[in-house]
Amino acid sequence: MKVVSNTNIGKRSENQDRVYTSVLDDGSVIAILCDGMGGENAGGFAAETAVNIIKKRILFGYSENYDSNSIRNILISSVSAANAAVFAAAAEDESKKGMGTTCVIAFVRNGVAQIVNVGDSRAYFITKDGMEQITKDHTVVRFLYEKGEISKEEIPTHPQRNYITRAVGASSVVDIDYFEKNIVDNGKLLLCSDGLSSYCTDDEIFCVVNNGNIEENAERLIELALPKSRDNITLALIGNL
Repeated sequence: MKVVSNTNIGKRSENQDRVYTSVLDDGSVIAILCDGMGGENAGGFAAETAVNIIKKRILFGYSENYDSNSIRNILISSVSAANAAVFAAAAEDESKKGMGTTCVIAFVRNGVAQIVNVGDSRAYFITKDGMEQITKDHTVVRFLYEKGEISKEEIPTHPQRNYITRAVGASSVVDIDYFEKNIVDNGKLLLCSDGLSSYCTDDEIFCVVNNGNIEENAERLIELALPKSRDNITLALIGNL
């Protein structure tokens, strides 16, 4: 499988998103995407710290002999380590107080994607037959929707739509979701920050990703979001095409 990534500052003065992708020696693919939050420079620092720690722990800790449970454990422990580092840095520096970052990671091997996430950066699986959101947003509006207090149609315009309920570095302990997904040959896995998913509809994203190769898809998704998005726009795409 192949992997590509793309990021754009959008209409912001600073890009607080970070993304890392790699194909390992055994053909496994890894993608890490973080969307930082905080004051000037703090969000970018949180995202960069998280990506660097997660990347190093996975690259140095992974073995080709690992089974799926071992991979799950290293993904979760890497995010926990990033959480501890970001939380500690915020406690030591008043200018970074309250910073944090979303995080979504995909590790793909032998046709299986193992995914973890914290916050509202998403993972989608897209085939010619449709598009599925694998991850679950950790947001106030998602919580209200699941309680039946708002409708799905109210989510995009709700005044609390940008409030997240979980973030790496926001507290001393982080709750991490884990998912597994079988990746069929013609499918593509998309990771993205909310600079894409909050401003483009599923139908728009599907139409782009369902046509062309992943390099073309990555460029066209940025082009799709740029006129509409008020945030940084970052994505990673994994697929055979």
